[in-house]
Amino acid sequence: MEPGSDLLTAALLRSDRFRIEREGDWQRLDAIVTAIEKGRLRRISDADLLALPQLYRTVASSLSIARSISLDTATLGYLETLVQRAWFVVYGPRTSLIGWLRGFLGGGWSRSVRGLGIDLAVAFAVMVAGTIVGWLLVAHDPDWYGAIVPGQFGDGRVPGASAETLRGTLFGNSGQNGLGVFAAYLFSNNAGVSIMAFALGFAFGIPTLLLLVQNTAMLGAMLWLYHGAGLTIDLIGWLSVHGTTELFAILLAGGAGLHIGRSMAFPGNRSVLTAASESGRRAAQVMAGVVLMLIVAAGLEGFARQLVDNTPGRLAIGGFMLAGWCAYFFAFGLRRR
Repeated sequence: MEPGSDLLTAALLRSDRFRIEREGDWQRLDAIVTAIEKGRLRRISDADLLALPQLYRTVASSLSIARSISLDTATLGYLETLVQRAWFVVYGPRTSLIGWLRGFLGGGWSRSVRGLGIDLAVAFAVMVAGTIVGWLLVAHDPDWYGAIVPGQFGDGRVPGASAETLRGTLFGNSGQNGLGVFAAYLFSNNAGVSIMAFALGFAFGIPTLLLLVQNTAMLGAMLWLYHGAGLTIDLIGWLSVHGTTELFAILLAGGAGLHIGRSMAFPGNRSVLTAASESGRRAAQVMAGVVLMLIVAAGLEGFARQLVDNTPGRLAIGGFMLAGWCAYFFAFGLRRR
């Protein structure tokens, strides 16, 4: 037999031995990766899922050895493809943008909101208290009104204004320009408050509480003013079109900030950093939804509130949005785990 034939035979034997010793791991990894790629995660056993990282490293090592000993091209190609596919499963992005949105809107966001629990209850109580404080302050001393409500909106909405003047800011075309500016200010202010209420949660939540009180005190002062003119329901209707969404967004942002602050103040058996990290992930998902709510509120303020010029219609829109948000957050996806 020629020396070249001996070398070829030895190489083939070495390749066959290498494949036989490791092929079982290759096939097992291939089956797991294929099932994951086809979305058949439930068909994969717990043992296979736990073994996935180790199998990936084993096959990657096999590829390295195969390259060093110059195995046949077919084996090298198979291993390279398998390692690439496995890398995306083990270390690559877990889902596409569409997949993330589907999971986020399909229950992930609502579950994160429900996970805030007591933080939302505290934020809601503080917002109610802030509204009452604003009302009581201006009722006791109307001079407080100028300190609570921005001065640039005192064109007609000031203590002592007639009912006709205040009504003109809510209905008809005469007061729509000024009212539109005021609505734009409310949206910009509420968006800023939502972001700050979340960001200040890292200071153990105390600044978040103060910010919620300060913001809702303006609402209380406005309610007092229009109540004196017998226009309380009309003001609530005007505000509710976009306000039920905006105020709900502020509530969620405040709850998210408090959630982080509370976990840092009372971390339990965890370290402060670990507690902040865990609560931060949930709060961040809630804030992603808050941004969406503010966009919806902007659309409602820009179109629905302008088109509907009567209190019953405005209340219907605001009530529908409030009911929709409540149903989504507190009823949707309860059976999903």
